Parts: sequence; C-alpha cells; structure tokens
Amino acid sequence: MSKRIFVTDTVLRDAHQSLLATRMRTDDMLPICSKLDQVGYWSLEVWGGATFDACIRFLKEDPWERLRKLRAALPNTRLQMLLRGQNLLGYRHYSDDVVRAFVAKAAVNGIDLFRIFDAMNDVRNLQVAVEAVKAAGKHAQGTIAYTTSPVHTIDVFVAQAKQMEAIGCDSVVIKDMAGLLTPYITGKLVKALKTKQSLPIFIHSHDTAGLAAMCQLKAIENGVDHIDTAISSFAWGASHPGTESMVAALKGTEFDTGLDLKLLQEIGLYFYAIRKKYHQFESEFTAVDTRVQVNQVPGGMVSNLANQLKEQGAINCMSEVLAEIPRVREDLGFPPLVTPTSQIIGAQAFFNVLAGERYKTITNEVKLYLQGSYGKSPGAVNKKLRQQAIGNEEVSKYHQADLLKLEMTRLRDEIGALAKSEEDVLTYAMFSDIGRTFLAERNAGTLKPEVLLPISQVGGILRDNREGFQTEFIVNVHGASYRVDITGVGLKAEGKRHFYLSIDGMPEEVVFEPLNEFISSVSSKRKHATEPGHVSTAMPGNIVDVLVKQSDVVKAGQTVLITEAMKMESEVHALIAGKVTAVHVVKGDRVKPDEILIEIEGN
Repeated sequence: MSKRIFVTDTVLRDAHQSLLATRMRTDDMLPICSKLDQVGYWSLEVWGGATFDACIRFLKEDPWERLRKLRAALPNTRLQMLLRGQNLLGYRHYSDDVVRAFVAKAAVNGIDLFRIFDAMNDVRNLQVAVEAVKAAGKHAQGTIAYTTSPVHTIDVFVAQAKQMEAIGCDSVVIKDMAGLLTPYITGKLVKALKTKQSLPIFIHSHDTAGLAAMCQLKAIENGVDHIDTAISSFAWGASHPGTESMVAALKGTEFDTGLDLKLLQEIGLYFYAIRKKYHQFESEFTAVDTRVQVNQVPGGMVSNLANQLKEQGAINCMSEVLAEIPRVREDLGFPPLVTPTSQIIGAQAFFNVLAGERYKTITNEVKLYLQGSYGKSPGAVNKKLRQQAIGNEEVSKYHQADLLKLEMTRLRDEIGALAKSEEDVLTYAMFSDIGRTFLAERNAGTLKPEVLLPISQVGGILRDNREGFQTEFIVNVHGASYRVDITGVGLKAEGKRHFYLSIDGMPEEVVFEPLNEFISSVSSKRKHATEPGHVSTAMPGNIVDVLVKQSDVVKAGQTVLITEAMKMESEVHALIAGKVTAVHVVKGDRVKPDEILIEIEGN
C-alpha cells in the first residue's frame, strides 16, 4: 500500500531565520506566493519563532500585517506558525488571558496550524495554548524538542507524546532544532512513537551536521507522515533538507509526495536571487558543521548568535562561545537548546567568555530559570551556581503561569492610544520596549528599516583563521578595484578601534574613530572606571532601567542598574556602600565596558 508523504516548506520562516538572521522582508515573499500556493504543500511555515521580533526590531514591519498579506496571497495553502507555549513569542511566561488572546488573533489573521513547544518539554506549558487553538477551530501540534543528554531517552520522548495526545493535540512533531538526530536513532524514535500513540508524526530536522536527509528517509521508512523541508536556495546547513531533493528522492516510490519538481525549481531560482539581497547577514557558521553534535546550537540560533556577536564587536569569540554553551547547558540541567533557553544559555556563555570568568555576570533570565520560572529542569542543576545566583531561595515547584495575574487589561492601559487594535496591544505584550517604540514610530510615520548593502558596493566572504578571523572584500572606488583582507580587530578603547588589514597584499593597521563618538545623556564623555565606587559593566549593552538617583544611599551589592545585551537583562550592583554622587546614564543609553555609569562615595 502506498503512503504519500506530506511536505511543509519553511522558506518563509525557519529557513531564513537559520541562514539570514530572520531578515527576509515581506516584499520579497509576496511576488512568489502565487507559485508557492500552486505546489500543493501540506503547509507553509510563515510566522512565529524569531520573525515577530525581527519584524519590529530590525525590519520595521508590522508582523500582523505580514500575516494578513500572506494569508491573502496564499488562499489555498495551510499557514503554520511556531509558538513557544506559555512564552508565546517572547522570553517570559505570559498569563493565560494573553495566551488565549494571542492565539485567537493569530487564528483570525490567518494561522491554520500552531506548532506549540516548550523549551523544557514541560507539557504543562502547552496546555492553555492547545486549548485556545482548539477553541479557534485550528490544528494544535504538540512538539518534542529533541535533544541528547544523560536524562533524555526514547522512553522519555514517547511519554511526552502520550501526554500531548492526552491534552488534545492533533499531531506530534519531532523538532530537531540543532540537527542532533542520527539516522538509526531517528528510525527507532519514529517507530516507538507510531507504536505507542496514535497521532500523526511530523519530523523537523536541521541539516547542521549533514544528516537530516538521511534522518528523514529513515523516519519515512519507519512510518513518519510529514517532513519539513526548505526550498533549495534556502536549504541545508543550519536550515533543512532541500525540498526539491526530497521530492526527487521519493518520486516514483510508495512515498511519492506528488509535488511538481519543475514548479519547485522555478521557486528555487526566485529565492536564489532573493538570497543575494541579504548577503550582509550571511554567516560562516551556518554551513555543515558536525561540531553541533557536541555544542547542540540549533540552526535558528547560529545565524542570530553570529550576528549578535558582530554587533558586540566580538565575532572572534564565536568558537569559544560555542565551546562554552554545552558547559552552561550542563550546569542548568541539560535543557533543550530552543528558544528561549537557547538564547538564555547562549547569552550566558557569551558573558562567561567575554568576562574571562565564568558567571562573573549572571543574567536575570538565568536567575529566573534557576528559580523554576521556566518549568522543571530535565536534570539536576549545578548547586554552586544556584547558590551564587539565587542564594537560599526556594525553587518553585508550581506551574508558573498559574501564579500570574491576568494581564490584558493592564497592557491595554499601559500602551494606551499608541495601540490602534488588539493586535497592537499584543505586539506591546510580546516586547514591551521595542514594541512601544515600533508603535510610536509607525504612528508618526518615522519607521526606518535596516539598510541592505548593495552587492555592487561590497562583496565578500567570512573565514576563520588561527589569528582570529579574516574577511575578504573586493572594494570598488572610482573604477579601481582593491582586495581588502581584514585579518584582525582590536577591542574598542577610548571610542577607537584598530583594524588590521592587508590591501592588495600590503599589511596595514588602521584606526577608526567614529565621527559620532558616543556622548552620554549628560553631554560629557564617560571616563574609565578606576575606583571601587565607580559602577560599570563588563558587557556592552543598553540601559534598561536606572534604579537610583543622585544623593541616594546604597548598600554594597545593591542593584543600581539593569542592562540588556543579546536580548538578555543583567543586574549591575554597587561594589561599596555609600552615597550616590553622580549618575551618568538614563534608560535607553548605549554603554561600553568599564565606563563610569554611576559614582558612589564610600561611607
């Protein structure tokens, strides 16, 4: 008996999240939608994950408007989104009324299938979202966030699938976000799931280790019903197996997908040209790399992590951060590396590396994790780290969402007239600061998206070498071409940065001093911290909140600032007790390591 395999294409969401730091714009999606709609995909993944954040943070697009436009352009195809359970699309748990409101609006605006996961594989965190999806008459898909560790086994994953079946899920997906599956393990897992529960099984595997196509074939042979792929020009590496390749591999077999290979190839050529527009977001770390079998960094995290390190001027630390990530993960009890735990662990690993000391700075999100705010950790956490982060505070055993007060009324009041719709309130709910900024700029007509650099101006590739990194460019100036190799970048100091270049083979050292060198909000250049009473941060970032003012009396260890870097917040403490004599920052300021942010005169 033949068994058709159904295909979900990820090109409009996870594929460009994995390869291009989620930067594809709606205007580059819409022209090809008529052909995508003809293919006969079981679904297209178009929304969720990091796309919501990227839309308002970088692209200055309304994510709800993107969804509505895609719904209108794809009338014959199921639209699918990735939802982080009780976290929705943010990095914290939301109250049940926010979850229900968000799901209802996503359904109204065009989502047919909700792929719902929890970073801890804690099924309690899926319950409300599943109920909301079912209430909207849509498909609720429960997710196994696949990972490997001493505490993760096939029996554990089967038990999770049975729990998801019990709470009303319509299907189950094996979400191999890091490309950790191997072919024969895949076969065993799929066979066990098909034997011990009754829901259809999907497989979603990134090709980071170069194994995903083989894993999908083994999954198919053992009874999987659906596969996730990406159109070839956005496939492989940190993305997914190529759609055309899998269609060709199954053609003429009992598992034939029935999809038109010629039409798929036309779509692939369109996206081949589109990908070139986003060359500045390409990363050397999104190709096939078997190191993922050790560091477990998922495809969607790799390109974003690399881009965040570039923004911090620390891309040369990437290998060290990748090596530190599994150590942090073990300290936290082996959670799967999927949003938000991937971002929490990735940022903490970066802080550990940049500070040259493990856990010198502990992010607020790590503290919340250790308090039990994200759910039950799969394994035992490092007791020394827990003591350092939260002291003797008791770890919560409750389902955290049950402890949250209803939020929608408060959120509506807080955002006020900036919100023109309930969708706007939910945008603010997901990301309060950048959401508020986005809505204000949208209403004022001042939205300015990131600039896409023309390929004709600068072209190049990024490569590792032993000294740090090398970037090769061909630069055209007044008709003359120069080959420029950037072989190293020094740390910023006094607002300057040293670049080590080779121009047409001749070594050069160049010092860049920006014209708009950062000036603090009090109109004086910040000085270098030298005294115990000088409050500074070891990390570049933004000021989220200033908790003291001039003349306040503070205790040693008191939190005086909240900073944000790589989407994670950290507390900055006073090192001494005394009186605050000067505050050099306000909310929203950009700060650099070792600047004097607050001055305290000791008792």
